[in-house]
Amino acid sequence: MGEKIQCEMIPRRRAFSLLGLAAALGFAAPTTVLTASDAEAQTPGMERREERREGRHERREERREGRQERREERREGREERRAGRRERREDRRTFGTSPQ
Repeated sequence: MGEKIQCEMIPRRRAFSLLGLAAALGFAAPTTVLTASDAEAQTPGMERREERREGRHERREERREGRQERREERREGREERRAGRRERREDRRTFGTSPQ
């Protein structure tokens, strides 16, 4: 009974690592306890997640295609305007300026 109880200071890093370890074990334990029926109950959730993922991929592809189409339309419009300016410039050179 004559022993002294010594209080030892724990470094901050060690305290954080212990907390992290406890948290990791806390998250890992419930997932290992899953039974076969629980796993079967998760399949509808997995299917929904896959459907959402497919929907996101489809929407992303549609946005990409839309951007590509708009880009092509802008390029075609620029080319048409340039061709029109080029023709008018050649006409002015060939026939001279037209009186207005």
